[in-house]
Amino acid sequence: MIWKPHVTVAAVVEQDGRFLLVEEEAGGQLVLNQPAGHWEQDESLIQGVVRETLEETGYDFQPSALVGIYRWPHPRKEVTYLRFAFAGHITGFHPERPLDTGIQRPLWLTPTELMAEAARHRSPLVARCVADYLAGRRYPLELLTHFA
Repeated sequence: MIWKPHVTVAAVVEQDGRFLLVEEEAGGQLVLNQPAGHWEQDESLIQGVVRETLEETGYDFQPSALVGIYRWPHPRKEVTYLRFAFAGHITGFHPERPLDTGIQRPLWLTPTELMAEAARHRSPLVARCVADYLAGRRYPLELLTHFA
């Protein structure tokens, strides 16, 4: 058996002291997550996070830095996630755009509000990405090389 991690991309967006999150259905529950999803074939990591953010929130996202790379083995599934989390800012909004299946709505929460909802986080990655962002972790996008 060949082990393959599930590679995902996530947007860490802070605006006016609030973070952009999504409320989504997962495992029969409503959970909170950053706009995030699986990296698709033939796209760069940056293209992936821009696409996922738009599909899940209706917001246009412009990445400016890499916050971190995270490995998380799911405790109840035989799946390990490898997340690339990007900081950036919003450049537009399309409120009429339908959101991905399972996404209930985008939310803007303060760090305090987000931590008060810790039991609803989809994974420990949600809080860790925000904590790393608040700690000032930013790495240049030039770290990433994509050969076409």
